[in-house]
Amino acid sequence: MLPLSRRLFLRRSAQGLGGVALLQMLASAADGKARGAVHPLHFAPKAKRVIWLYMAGGMSHLETFDPKPKLAALHGKPMPDSFTKGQQIAQLQGAKLNCFAPQHAFVKSGKSGLEISTIFPRLAENADDLCILRGMHTDAINHDPAHTLMNTGSMISGRPSAGSWLTYGLGNESDNLPGFIVMVSTGRYGQAQPIAARQWHSGFLESKFQGVEFRSKGDPVLYLSNPAGVSRERQKDVVDAVNQLNRLEHEAVYDPEILTRIRQYELAFQMQTSAPELLDFTKETKATLDLYGTAKVDGSFAGNCLLARRLAERGVRFIQLYHRDWDHHGSVKDHSMGTAAEVDRGVAALLTDLKQRDLLKDTLVVFGTEFGRTPMAQGNGRDHHLAGFSMWLAGGGIKGGTTFGSTDELGYHAAENKTHVNDLHATMLHQLGIDHTKLTTKYQGRDFRLTDVGGRVVTEILS
Repeated sequence: MLPLSRRLFLRRSAQGLGGVALLQMLASAADGKARGAVHPLHFAPKAKRVIWLYMAGGMSHLETFDPKPKLAALHGKPMPDSFTKGQQIAQLQGAKLNCFAPQHAFVKSGKSGLEISTIFPRLAENADDLCILRGMHTDAINHDPAHTLMNTGSMISGRPSAGSWLTYGLGNESDNLPGFIVMVSTGRYGQAQPIAARQWHSGFLESKFQGVEFRSKGDPVLYLSNPAGVSRERQKDVVDAVNQLNRLEHEAVYDPEILTRIRQYELAFQMQTSAPELLDFTKETKATLDLYGTAKVDGSFAGNCLLARRLAERGVRFIQLYHRDWDHHGSVKDHSMGTAAEVDRGVAALLTDLKQRDLLKDTLVVFGTEFGRTPMAQGNGRDHHLAGFSMWLAGGGIKGGTTFGSTDELGYHAAENKTHVNDLHATMLHQLGIDHTKLTTKYQGRDFRLTDVGGRVVTEILS
């Protein structure tokens, strides 16, 4: 036998290893599940999944979750220079800065007495499940970089999103649905904040980890239905033939993305059966439909919340619901009330529904925004604000009926127990059993992670 050249030996070895990887991948595809990169988990998880309710546009903490009586007392008076001197300001740069009182009253809610704005009457009924983070702060003062930081842990575009990192780390529990699903709703108040698909992109991770957007009308995913005259059996023949070609290509070039392509073809075929059933609300009880206030997939935030619960039941790891209606540069009183009314029922229904089904205990619910709003007036509205704002968490091993952190007496700076965006991500991953410093991947010679070079687990809010 002629001796093998080094090049030929390496090529054949790579093909052999590729064949093993392909067989493992196809076995995983057969049951629709994929093991994550973190196996076993770093520690026992408190949550299995995340539902992120993303209030796009910059929700004002001062009208929602952070009461400020001192700011109310100074309404119309000049904002003290000690708060604003040398600070980064967006559209109010160079303008006269006057204090602007919170435009809605706050009430103590639940047994915990958590103070929540009156514009969230239904959510207030779930106060004892919430942990409000009042000391949030971020690094970006304009929408797009702030969205990028909140979603990817960095203002630099091209990094993987939080949902992509999570599905990379944990894998996909669902038999016939993607592990990361996104839905977007749009309200009637303020400016509808643009949301780019790169906010749920997988970046330099494999494309199978990116979020899949479900549309509110027609097929949830484009081209999910077969054309007229094409049966399921014929469609399966096409998928099988395409995947046979893909396997041949993989044996020749050993490209991991080809494995992803095979899996995605199989998943898309499975979704042709699973998606119609997912979107059919007729088997929900009248009590459940009345709770959410919707009886069908209608593109509303409440309808998306009901879909989120159904997705959680079916093993989807990361579910992100955007509502694009919180950009209130003017008429913040009326617009915050209107926007809150668009989401209040859906949020409260989702928390109640998850709790009734014993799902809240292992579902981490995140409610928040990319940044806050200024204590200073912009006419009768508020400008962008990065130095202090509020978010809340519920379920998934979080202490309910509590607050953590605070802003100063005028709601300008995060003052005590500050929580950065990277800290939020670290805490999310921790509740899912992942050490954020160990969930890394090498790209262009550097190890990257969701929390970039920062992040600490906020242990004070964990039960």
